[in-house]
Amino acid sequence: MKPEVRHVFHPPSHTFSYVVWDPATRRAAIIDPVLDFDPASGRSETRTAQQLMDIVEAEGLTVDWLLETHAHADHIMAIPWLKARFEAPVAIGRRITEVQERFAWLFNLSDLPTDGSQFDRLFADGETFAIGDIPARVMHTPGHTSDHISYVIGDAVFVGDTLFLPDAGTARCDFPAGSATDLYRSIHRLFAELPDSQRVFVLHDYGTDERGPTNQTTIGAERAHNIHVGDDASESAFVALREARDATLPMPTLILPAVQVNIRAGHFPPPEANGIRYLKVPIDEFGAHWKPASDSQGGEGSPGG
Repeated sequence: MKPEVRHVFHPPSHTFSYVVWDPATRRAAIIDPVLDFDPASGRSETRTAQQLMDIVEAEGLTVDWLLETHAHADHIMAIPWLKARFEAPVAIGRRITEVQERFAWLFNLSDLPTDGSQFDRLFADGETFAIGDIPARVMHTPGHTSDHISYVIGDAVFVGDTLFLPDAGTARCDFPAGSATDLYRSIHRLFAELPDSQRVFVLHDYGTDERGPTNQTTIGAERAHNIHVGDDASESAFVALREARDATLPMPTLILPAVQVNIRAGHFPPPEANGIRYLKVPIDEFGAHWKPASDSQGGEGSPGG
């Protein structure tokens, strides 16, 4: 029950995308693929996604799944380009509908269905599927975002932004509906349900002065050495540390284009009357602690504006 795993690294967003497959059947999944996008020019390219496709072709694989861990804020999904080539179903956590509702309000996307229908499969916590003959299951691991899920595939777990490398700690929790408390509990669920030997594949790594970007660790290493949650760190200590750290962080460069595309499963908005597609920028409205107007005490606007 040990899948083969290969990764592609996207330096601008420090993102690792994965091809994971059953070596016996050559059936595969692609996890969190990245579209190259330049926010200054509005140009998109598929160089990074092509590298994933090259792995598939070189290994003689059949892609059965295109899997997303959540609606990313730092890169755009390459799902449409890959789906056109592999015709595999696209899956994400079922709470993507909450994210769609929140950002459809922010960007005034009155034409956007918020029922998750842009995706082929909305996974609930505990649902199972398979990559070839290797069993896989879904764990709802909210905290970084409310819709976040992790994929346990054989002896590997793809944790998205739930965990970073032990010397890097954890991901931010200050996006809308993020929660440091939820993240702590999600991580401890991983610790409780998975063995120390479980291979952990992270979505992001930024390297350190001592090492370059690295994508793999283990549950045991995280449990013992993670600088935020390892060595039996308490929930209250983690929440205080995480919230203090998040208060100092700038918003990701691509968050405004990324979220309005990713809630559409990686599709850009349809062309307007002149045949050109556009992305929106809300002025003086979006902030790290933004909430929809209906959730704020002040009525219209947002407390983070």
